[in-house]
Amino acid sequence: MSSEFKLAPSILSADFANLQSALSQCEEGGAHWIHVDVMDNQFVPNLTIGPPVVKSLRPKTNKFIDVHMMVIEPEKLVEPFARAGADLITFHIEATDNPQSVIDLIKSTGTKVGISIKPSTPMSDIEPFYDQVDLILVMSVEPGFGGQGYIPESTKRIRVIKQKLNEQCLQDRVMIEVDGGIKLFNAKEVIDAGADVLVAGSAIFGTDDPVQTINEFYQLTE
Repeated sequence: MSSEFKLAPSILSADFANLQSALSQCEEGGAHWIHVDVMDNQFVPNLTIGPPVVKSLRPKTNKFIDVHMMVIEPEKLVEPFARAGADLITFHIEATDNPQSVIDLIKSTGTKVGISIKPSTPMSDIEPFYDQVDLILVMSVEPGFGGQGYIPESTKRIRVIKQKLNEQCLQDRVMIEVDGGIKLFNAKEVIDAGADVLVAGSAIFGTDDPVQTINEFYQLTE
């Protein structure tokens, strides 16, 4: 089990009236990344935040800002999020007919590239792009809402992707991120399967002490 995993608290579950508090909690707890869930009410049945929020967050934190676009026509939002200060932009393989063009566009902005799949999407759909991206995001719930339960079959999918990366000697260059239903009781299983980055929303911001909860996540690998 890697002790180098990164925790990416999702501000989707934070108090939107006080995102500064959420950033401060991530800073105090030592979280590596800030995860921003972007939903357009078309690709998924929910509507969340856009580039202006990322632009407002950027001067307030030195943390790595991880933007997860759950949107149709992702190419339309790549440059706005890059200009707003995203460090990594992830798009869904299901949201475009031309994944390579989206990858190339994200790269052209100087931003790191992530590609994501829903739980029902065959892993073979993203395999041709493993050497083109910096991160593979495995959705372990159906995207669209926070607070869902982890889909157990996701653990096998993580292991398979990790194996494929190892076979292609990409394991040190391409990270695996897992998003959905991550809690303290199942995080170790997900890390053991090969995850490098864990996204957690309600499991952190839904607790009485988010800072302590972040610390408890990192204690799992001590």
